[in-house]
Amino acid sequence: MALNLEAMREKLNASKNGNKGKTNDTRWKPEQGDQTIRILPTKDGDPFKEYHFHYNVGKNPGILCPKRNFNEECPICDFASSLWKEGVQNNDDTAKKEAKKLFVRKRYYSPILLRGRESEGVKIWAYGKQAYETILGYVCDPDYGDITDVESGTDMVLNYNIPGTPGSFPKTILKPRRRPSVLCDDDVADCEALLESIPDIGAQFDRKTTADVQALLNEALASDTGGGSSETHKYGGEKDAVDAAFDKLTG
Repeated sequence: MALNLEAMREKLNASKNGNKGKTNDTRWKPEQGDQTIRILPTKDGDPFKEYHFHYNVGKNPGILCPKRNFNEECPICDFASSLWKEGVQNNDDTAKKEAKKLFVRKRYYSPILLRGRESEGVKIWAYGKQAYETILGYVCDPDYGDITDVESGTDMVLNYNIPGTPGSFPKTILKPRRRPSVLCDDDVADCEALLESIPDIGAQFDRKTTADVQALLNEALASDTGGGSSETHKYGGEKDAVDAAFDKLTG
């Protein structure tokens, strides 16, 4: 099979531009106020995907947890657990606080169509537990049922409120439209093509091996700026950062 030269050119240009060339615009984040979305059906019958991440590890925006996602060893889980135990044993609130920052967090993802902007195609929406339970509540309610059905599903009005108070979290309120509707109308020329274009949500994330995750943890622990906290910085040193941390934890 011959190389795709156009794809190779895109890779070269992206590399020369610091990977700022062609960006992935599939992921969608709500804007302040109301917007109407339609959650799309997937081939496996489950458009509500769950993934587990670790945050606050150096400058990484989020690391897929090998243990919770793939049943593999996770150095971050092990380190956070040991750090928490140390905090409990020594009545060290700082250690417990830092451990909590590293605990695994669950996020939910669904393919959606944004009403009024159908020409932009399928988007992937990331949301939290409260929105997840709200959506499943409607799905399990016989008055609504399968809200993703292409013929008799239901659009959802999503209100996204970003509070002005520092440290407060955005609030998402979801309400289904009063009447069911077809997925594809005059604004969607080819419904079959739309559904075929739904991306593999799992492929949106960079899966790292246990060794990769440990290297990232080592780097964060050893860096003066990586973890952003004195509790993790104090575990750095000339020897392997994780080994140093566990030496301290196990005496």
